[in-house]
Amino acid sequence: MEIAILACGCFWSPEIKFSKLKGVINTEVGYCGGNTEKTSYEEVCTGNTNHAEVVKLMFDPSQISYGEILDFFFEIHDPTTLNSQGPDIGTQYRSEIFYSNDNQKKIAETILDKYNKKFSGKVVTRISKIKNYSLAEEYHQKYLEKR
Repeated sequence: MEIAILACGCFWSPEIKFSKLKGVINTEVGYCGGNTEKTSYEEVCTGNTNHAEVVKLMFDPSQISYGEILDFFFEIHDPTTLNSQGPDIGTQYRSEIFYSNDNQKKIAETILDKYNKKFSGKVVTRISKIKNYSLAEEYHQKYLEKR
């Protein structure tokens, strides 16, 4: 199993979409890329933590590749809007790919380049090493109850 952590706006809708992909074993919502190890929704909404709302995926690479996940990522959100998706505005709604190893980084750079060409150089998606991932604990129990 491998993990992917992706920021593409508010985490709820992308989490549902990713959970339906064949080969995605588990999904959870959280925060990543911030200045502290743990955070909360209220803290993230201040814009001071530098965390992004993310979906963390556990996937089976024999069923779906990291590249295929990233292609889907670029198809389900607008990677050309800085710090916003639809009505959601703020740094926590940015477009960002968090990688766990050099291979993921290389794949992310290749896929981002492909979409940057498709969108005439307007892609604002960042690529960063996973830093300070935190489960959105305040929502996790509610989420589990709905499943």
